[in-house]
Amino acid sequence: MGGKVGEKVSRGQASRKGRDAPPAPFEPMRIAKAMAHAGLCSRRDAEAWIESGRVAVNGEVLKTPACVVTAADTITVDEQPLPQAQAPRLWRYHKPKGLVTSHKDPEGCPTVFANLPDGLPRVVSVGRLDINTEGLLLLTTDGALARHLELPSTGWLRRYRVRAHGRVSQDALDRLKTGVTIEGVRYGPVEARIEREQGSNVWLVLGLREGKNREVKRIAEHLGLTVNRLIRVSFGPFALGELAPGGVDEVKRKVLVEQLGTKLGRELGLKS
Repeated sequence: MGGKVGEKVSRGQASRKGRDAPPAPFEPMRIAKAMAHAGLCSRRDAEAWIESGRVAVNGEVLKTPACVVTAADTITVDEQPLPQAQAPRLWRYHKPKGLVTSHKDPEGCPTVFANLPDGLPRVVSVGRLDINTEGLLLLTTDGALARHLELPSTGWLRRYRVRAHGRVSQDALDRLKTGVTIEGVRYGPVEARIEREQGSNVWLVLGLREGKNREVKRIAEHLGLTVNRLIRVSFGPFALGELAPGGVDEVKRKVLVEQLGTKLGRELGLKS
């Protein structure tokens, strides 16, 4: 998630009110967190940008992300002032099949961010969906919020509809409730049920909380199934619903605060 190293921050991204806009007040925090709150990138990407010499504090180029900043500091990224932190915003997006969850793909594949509707600010994704997976992808202006939502410790269930070639019993699916180890990789508990059979295919509904790379497909292969369609239908309390492919819908701030909790919402600058 977030922009890759080598990607320049445009003047429009760097400041909405101009070079001399006063910094928004914030509590002392590490520089990577401040950059994430400003909506430029995730903390992980911020650390990479710092290591590549793109970030300066009070005119001095940083060499390490181990730097605490306050509103009194002058922070620049690619020689442009850090944007004033805005309250995080979150959207539901129906990702179509065939798009890469990246700002730029080295192999030239079409990307999610190049195909978003006009009018959205710069956003990062909450986790990723691979090129052949469709369905719900959450997008946010705040890298810190994205990081929080994608952590397994957040405890939010990701639910998928899976069409796979082959047959499987409900008993085999029930055994996934305690987790499973596949080729040395431990996967946590999975909720799984058969939705219906269709010719030589079976439709399953799977719920998991970790979201490891290719987790659904690896579990299906472990069961002797070959996935030929994968749709994420919900992420925690947010559902795909009737959102059309390629469509976006912003989550109301009040709803976001209710789901995050008052304490975290306050830390992120949200008000109910």
